[in-house]
Amino acid sequence: MRRVYLDYNSTTPIDKEVKEAIMPFLENKFGNPSNLHYFGRETREAIENARRKVAEFLNTKPERIFFTSGGTESCNWAIKGIAIANQNKGNHIITSAIEHSSVLNSCLALKKFGFEITILPVDEYGIVDIDYLKKSIRKNTILVSIMHSNNEVGTIQPIEEISQILKNYDIYFHTDAVASAGKIKLDVEKLGVDLLTISGHKIHAPKGVGVLYIREGVNIENLIHGGHHEQGKRAGTENLIGIVGMGKACEILMRDMEKDIEKMKKLRDYLEKKILENIEDVRINGHLEKRLCNTTNISFGYIEGEALLVNLDLEGIAVASGSACASGEPEPSHVLKAMNVPIEYINSPVRFSLGKENTKEEIDYTIEVLIKVVKRLREITAFKKRI
Repeated sequence: MRRVYLDYNSTTPIDKEVKEAIMPFLENKFGNPSNLHYFGRETREAIENARRKVAEFLNTKPERIFFTSGGTESCNWAIKGIAIANQNKGNHIITSAIEHSSVLNSCLALKKFGFEITILPVDEYGIVDIDYLKKSIRKNTILVSIMHSNNEVGTIQPIEEISQILKNYDIYFHTDAVASAGKIKLDVEKLGVDLLTISGHKIHAPKGVGVLYIREGVNIENLIHGGHHEQGKRAGTENLIGIVGMGKACEILMRDMEKDIEKMKKLRDYLEKKILENIEDVRINGHLEKRLCNTTNISFGYIEGEALLVNLDLEGIAVASGSACASGEPEPSHVLKAMNVPIEYINSPVRFSLGKENTKEEIDYTIEVLIKVVKRLREITAFKKRI
């Protein structure tokens, strides 16, 4: 059976160059980076080299890069670490209704310890209400966490505008940029954020590695305590293989990202064009311009998104109905609910997220299958309504 992978926002395959870079560390370069002997120095050098590459990718200094186990840990650390370290200043945190679960659930967990959480609404395109943000700022506000782009619909948030607003206050600003890395340039200086999260397995590096950028001078408590690792900020023997892979992945992105973005956007636009031309009663969710180059979230009226996903999978096509981290949830997407997507479309979203490996032939095959599957499912739905 032909296989077409259109779920790159969930995870990505390891790049061939990344695989080559990590192979020596699966064989003879195995030392503990904390040791002073040759084997330890060898792996420590590899980690610091990776740190420099990630720093260059984000336009910051290497000492501002802290390696973690992934995006979820980085977001937990950013939110809980700031909250704990700054309790003397306040107990109010602001986030948005469309955040990844690692952000929303971290904020909600803090409510048990007396923190107050304001969840900002978004408009029909998934963009945060700036006026509501301004009105929500209090004297006891210590942190704002707004994602750089949404992993489900691809909408990009006005991060620079928000950072300019927050400069008038003594409030830390965190952005979850996991979905954005590799699809739009990330410059922490230009963005003006204090903390930023990215994840390795979203950019063709191994799973189990992430990064938290922490601006110099930020007061943050450790999430994991133990040894002296990561400048004493994050204990635990480093994930050598993952870190080396992430450094290499960032190096590749700096070299190839511009042409990859152009390719992904061209294929994404072609996919949308063909869907709109050939299938009736469809709705594109999210902003049509302010969104990631590879992402389109489309609802197909009168059918269930899960049914469409399963039928496409039977034809060898992998897509998603929302966030992979929320799969199995019976409720409609919290992102689409926050965007007030009409009821006839809220249960039928399919997220197509493309990668640099995709081809026009794969998109043509997807369109061909999609037309057939949608027609069949709508016929079944109409039959059930008649009886």
